[in-house]
Amino acid sequence: MVVLATKCYVEGDARERALDGMNSLVDNDVGDLGADWTVGVRDDGFIQVDVTGEDATVARNVLAETWGEVVAHDEGVAAGGTYVGTLESWNESGVVLDAGEDVFVPADELGLGVGSPEQVVERFGLVQHLPMTFVHGGDAGDPEADLHRLADAERDRLYDRQRGAGRVNVNSATRGEVRATVNRAGHASDIVTVERLGLLEQSIVCADGTDPPGLLAAIGSYLPAEMRCVV
Repeated sequence: MVVLATKCYVEGDARERALDGMNSLVDNDVGDLGADWTVGVRDDGFIQVDVTGEDATVARNVLAETWGEVVAHDEGVAAGGTYVGTLESWNESGVVLDAGEDVFVPADELGLGVGSPEQVVERFGLVQHLPMTFVHGGDAGDPEADLHRLADAERDRLYDRQRGAGRVNVNSATRGEVRATVNRAGHASDIVTVERLGLLEQSIVCADGTDPPGLLAAIGSYLPAEMRCVV
């Protein structure tokens, strides 16, 4: 079994579509290997894939590399190690990531420039449940332990997304649903692509000359989701 660092938090038909899509994505990742799998959802919303077969170990490693893996904190989490969690909440003190248990990253350890965490969230277009990579700071009960911080690769990734013509980040929708929404709103020619950030977190990459806030306003009524612009 491998627990992937992406969540399914929608209900009803949307949940069925999301899990069908996840099964197809797993097939794309490991379908050529000698492995069988079953996709499920843990009580905390993380995607769990049970893998069997002669290539099960390889398949689990491929999925963990592709999606990030949620590691049990009482088993293999080490100070200074790099892990993936999903963005759960933020306030003036910092942000909380869900990595199987809450991981608090103080404002000073975000490394994303000036401003409060709330301002950083707006500036980088961060949406709830976005997978993010962090460095584990050690035992929170040890006053000498280093604090949790965002990984350098995560900081670089977020700064890279600020470059270019702009983006609209979305949660609560699959990549296919976001593409269909953009088409239905008549803005297919205004985007370059829809980049998958997680199962239900997407980034719409705008074409040159497209105004991200304007695109958000145009598609917002079609898509019941949290949306933020990267400009």
